[in-house]
Amino acid sequence: MASKQSIDELIYRSGLAMDSKDFTGFLDLCDPAFRYAITAYIPEIRKEMTWLEQDKEGMKLLFDNLPRHNSDHSPLSRHITVCIVDQDEAKQQAKTISTLQVFKTSLDGGATELFAVGKIYDTVALNGDAPKLLDRNIRLDTRMLGAGYHIPF
Repeated sequence: MASKQSIDELIYRSGLAMDSKDFTGFLDLCDPAFRYAITAYIPEIRKEMTWLEQDKEGMKLLFDNLPRHNSDHSPLSRHITVCIVDQDEAKQQAKTISTLQVFKTSLDGGATELFAVGKIYDTVALNGDAPKLLDRNIRLDTRMLGAGYHIPF
């Protein structure tokens, strides 16, 4: 069974890879069966919303198509704190809950602001040489993200 430290490090590395736009590095941290979602509860309409849902191949396609989008290129800095790691030896998986704060630094003037907050719910596969992300749900509290940012959290 993987150590808690190796699971924590996997989650932190995933955030650093996304910060540096190392999308290949991010995908290398993912299991072939990886699933990714960004979700939020919208109290105004009392409904769950799914803003993005992809498998690993869909994420690769999304990353490959980023240069074709008219996007905000302001860098994001993800601050992740792993709070809970529950390992299931029988399933060879771990379920984790992390808090997420995302800061955006404007290219015009360099001001940094809090962009989004939420939690990350990960399922980590522990059946290989190293832990791999099997499922990630970014559960956002922030719902006003503005236009033009196409890179997932």
